[in-house]
Amino acid sequence: MNQVLSVNDKEYIILKLLGKGKGGYSYLATEKRNSEKRVVVKQIHHEPCDYYHFGNKMEAEIYAYRRLEGIGIRMPKLIDADMETERIVKEYIEGKTVYEMVLQDELPEECLRQIKEMCALLYPAHTNIDYYPTNFVLQNGKLYYVDYECNEYMEEWNFENWGVKYWTKEQGADPVL
Repeated sequence: MNQVLSVNDKEYIILKLLGKGKGGYSYLATEKRNSEKRVVVKQIHHEPCDYYHFGNKMEAEIYAYRRLEGIGIRMPKLIDADMETERIVKEYIEGKTVYEMVLQDELPEECLRQIKEMCALLYPAHTNIDYYPTNFVLQNGKLYYVDYECNEYMEEWNFENWGVKYWTKEQGADPVL
């Protein structure tokens, strides 16, 4: 790929696309000066999304990161944010996503225990996160929420009423599963 993206005048070499979400494209990258350190560079996009409405996506990313950090959710550290280019740099959490583990019928019970621990922190703080399994990575036995999206708590979008379907291959939950 070898594309270079700048974030606040620091250059990052893009290694591969990790995924596309509602708000942007996430790339695995290395610092141009330090090719050993792997990070995620997220480029905000403004493509339409019929089921979700955004305000300022960069402000929302930073606000959500701070909110979730204050709640105590395990997630990648926010390293840098460039408001002008609409790019953020965050710590890379290496490991399998919950999505991959569900597809391979190898989701450890530990993941379900840890997501319930996260919910025990989120619900009293009146907060939901995006429980879709691509947003969670298991690294060294610890579950990380690798997205920063969060919203005000609504029961219909909590883990038990929405997310669990995708973590357990509930029929009809996703055409890929």
